[in-house]
Amino acid sequence: MAAPRPAPLVNFLVAGVQKGGTTALFDYLGDYGDVALPSEKELHFFDDEGQDWSHPDYDGYHARFPQVPDGVAGRPAGEATPIYAYWPKSLERIAAYNPAMKLILVLRDPVERAWSHWRMETARGVETNPFGWCVREGRRRLLDAEPWGHHREFSYVERGFYGEQMERALGLFARDQVLVLASDALRADHGAALAQVRGFLGLDGAPTPAARESHVGPEAGAPDAADVTFLRHVYAADAERLAASTGIRFG
Repeated sequence: MAAPRPAPLVNFLVAGVQKGGTTALFDYLGDYGDVALPSEKELHFFDDEGQDWSHPDYDGYHARFPQVPDGVAGRPAGEATPIYAYWPKSLERIAAYNPAMKLILVLRDPVERAWSHWRMETARGVETNPFGWCVREGRRRLLDAEPWGHHREFSYVERGFYGEQMERALGLFARDQVLVLASDALRADHGAALAQVRGFLGLDGAPTPAARESHVGPEAGAPDAADVTFLRHVYAADAERLAASTGIRFG
């Protein structure tokens, strides 16, 4: 007889987006004693292609949350892995694990996000090509990737199709299970944004932690105007999809 499946322990995820302020949000949430988090950000569980998804090891996942023993109810437990909104099958795996999961998406202007992503990869030495090439010809690299059409490093453009990602999320989760924040709002008034997050998680009000900037690296310069115009055109149709589902517009 098969062993019983462990009950879901994790009930919220900061599921997107990379370079959108998710580290700051994770750090802010760590300042609260009534939110259970793992010791490190980005567990990369639901995007793990080495996992046997016919029999996933939820025990191993739950072990990353030692501060939430069995039987503790009413305490939000979550993690932040921003690739989940983008990576194929991640949201579907999340829904299979916990259909009541609450998702938090922190969205940044997709052109700014792509530029910041490219700056990060060039600083790491992963990327050696210019930004303009990467967002045009360089997208062909994803056709040789596995899974097809997705890449963890070179997905500068693809991660910015937020409208598509939202529609996928809302096809799996009820609208009231998905909270969308703009990264500019988190930065401009983190107290209001955190109050919104706490309310979403069913928590009472709490003192606002001191403002912080997390993982803010050097982002000197800016993309060429031609690259910005090109990307606005690439994102135009998806931007309408995002506005229809969230009311948020960028650019």
